[in-house]
Amino acid sequence: MVSSSPHLRDNESIAKIMWNVVLALLPAVVFAVFNFGLPALVTIGVCVATTVACEAAIQTWQKVPVTIADGSAVLTGLLLAMTLPPTIPWYMPVLGSMVAIGIAKHTLGGLGYNIFNPAHVGRALLLLSWPVSMTTWAVTKLGTAPVDAVVAPTPLGILKMQGHDALVTSFGGQDALYQSLFFGTRGGSLGETSVVLLLLGGVYLIVRKYVNWQIPAVMIGTVGLLTWIFGGQHGLFTGDALFHMMAGGLVIGAFFMATDMVTIPMTTWGKVLFAAGVGVLTVLIRLKGGYPEGVCYAILLMNAVTPLIDRYLVPKKFGSPVKVPQRSQA
Repeated sequence: MVSSSPHLRDNESIAKIMWNVVLALLPAVVFAVFNFGLPALVTIGVCVATTVACEAAIQTWQKVPVTIADGSAVLTGLLLAMTLPPTIPWYMPVLGSMVAIGIAKHTLGGLGYNIFNPAHVGRALLLLSWPVSMTTWAVTKLGTAPVDAVVAPTPLGILKMQGHDALVTSFGGQDALYQSLFFGTRGGSLGETSVVLLLLGGVYLIVRKYVNWQIPAVMIGTVGLLTWIFGGQHGLFTGDALFHMMAGGLVIGAFFMATDMVTIPMTTWGKVLFAAGVGVLTVLIRLKGGYPEGVCYAILLMNAVTPLIDRYLVPKKFGSPVKVPQRSQA
């Protein structure tokens, strides 16, 4: 089926986009390996190998062209690995990767047909199945973070269980806390490493126009605003917005997962509404939920709302008639 002219030609392709996103994520991936050592490298390798092998097996079984060279399976594996603790047992990344590719991606037809972000579907399953292993954090090699055992909490965990004053004290002061969050010298998942490197990767994607800036800006801004208003221990407008904007998986989620072009609304205002919804749900889970972090579930819940947003915030039809007021006859 060929549309009528005129036609616009573009040199972009799925493979080019996917490999550029991998490239943007690579500095944070390298830092995670440097920060956490061999266990991080093993987790990343297992995730990527499993996603690629699973995609090749499914497409071979379906007797369709094998498209592992387009980088989408590699990207899914990398993103899943970055949401996991570095010391997680090997069979958990294998299962999470199989679910991400086999269920979240290929159940409805493969790339371009998935409703939910595949990497976060894999993570959600693992978090529900093995909550202890998924919240057991490793010692960092670089850091000033208060971790001296593999059961040490993340900054969000300390905030959840002990409060903001204990969090600041455990890091040796407010400035030391911000520095640790910004450069990544703290415990957490592989993607909770260097905020500055994730930001550089996100800016690269925005400059290359693979990512709409509205989603990360609105999502991170919403979390900062709401935690400043409602997240303080001493009443309204006393929360630590800067901490919440850098803590947890918010930055990697905002730039690399919430911007998945398949699972987000089509219009600009739809994207803004989507990002604001993710921010609101993230804050609600962080402040009132049982988990210290809420980015994963917030993105998945808003993925489910995307069709509804697209239904009511439809783009303007090109060439639609405009009513011109009739001039009165004198």
